[in-house]
Formats: sequence, C-alpha cells, structure tokens
Amino acid sequence: MEPDDPDSEEKFQQLEQRGALFRVNHRSWWAEELPSEAEYLEARANLARVHWNVDYIISHCCPSSIQDVFSGGMFKKGALTEFFDEVRQKCTFQYWFFGHYRSNMVIEKRYAMLYEQIIRLK
Repeated sequence: MEPDDPDSEEKFQQLEQRGALFRVNHRSWWAEELPSEAEYLEARANLARVHWNVDYIISHCCPSSIQDVFSGGMFKKGALTEFFDEVRQKCTFQYWFFGHYRSNMVIEKRYAMLYEQIIRLK
C-alpha cells in the first residue's frame, strides 16, 4: 500500500476489517529490503562456485512453492521468493531454514520454518 494514495485510509480500514495481510511502503516495508539485480548475480555466482552444493540455506523467507504448500497460496509471490525457487531447483542442500512467517513447522522434511525455536546446527 502507498501512504500517499488519496484512498489509503479507506483501503487501510477495509484491509484491517478483512484481516488481510499488507504492508505500507516506507512504514512497514522498503524496496531496499529486496536484493538488487547485482546481488542476485553475486548469489548465483557464489552458488555456482560451489557447484550449487551447500549444507544449509538460511533465509528470511522461503521459495514461492514452499510458501504455497503451507499457506494455500495466501502469500504473494515476489522476485525474492521466485529466486529462491530457482535455488531450490538447482541447489543440493540438507535443510533450508527460514522464519518470516511467524510459526514453527517443517515442510516436506527439509524446510524448517522457525519462529520461537532456536536450533544448533552441526
């Protein structure tokens, strides 16, 4: 949602009443949170250097396809979660840990959503 939208207050009230998930640009979300194209290229290069083979992946959010599994499509796909789908398809890894969704669960045995848990990696 854009704060300078003349209808922002009305939209805010409607979203709140529906219990919708949303963020407000420059208040609860900033475009700078997302990687730049150069950062995506650097990530791909670093993964290629190790032949897309790592022990663990630790990220804030998860691939779009995993997000869809536990949310039934409730969360919007974005450039980052789509990039993580690319990583999911190309990368060999033991576990993927993420925490954005404020719950604790394991999805498809290798994807661990952590919110109120601390785990030790060996």
